[in-house]
Amino acid sequence: MTRKNKGNYRAKHSSDVRVDEKVAEAVRKKATGGKISCAGASKVARSLGVSMKEIGTAVDVMEMHIIECQLGLFGYSPEKLIVKPARIIDAGLEKAIRDALVEGRLPCASAWEIADRLGIPRMNVSSACEALRIKVKPCQLGAF
Repeated sequence: MTRKNKGNYRAKHSSDVRVDEKVAEAVRKKATGGKISCAGASKVARSLGVSMKEIGTAVDVMEMHIIECQLGLFGYSPEKLIVKPARIIDAGLEKAIRDALVEGRLPCASAWEIADRLGIPRMNVSSACEALRIKVKPCQLGAF
């Protein structure tokens, strides 16, 4: 969503999209002030055994904001984006990133998988992507 559409997240979805009440309740419990962190959304998805996409759709329909992307790409204040380009990129990390590209972009889910597999923080993967000028997209929650 662009800034001019901010606050109208529901419009990203068709009018017949409904949110499961269990999902809605879990999102409400994890949210504070109409905002839910990426990590909080991830915890809800794991606890309910649903996809991140389902949580993202629920958050949109409920007109909540997603904050604090675990890759550092959005939702921080005041900078919005906090990830910085890596100065040095391990060859194994670069290969893992390049091998996972889809149409020249690294899916968020692949970034998480790479971090988990290599035993590194998720933000290290996005930091390498910043240095390599590789966009991370799509977001598992549907934020971008």
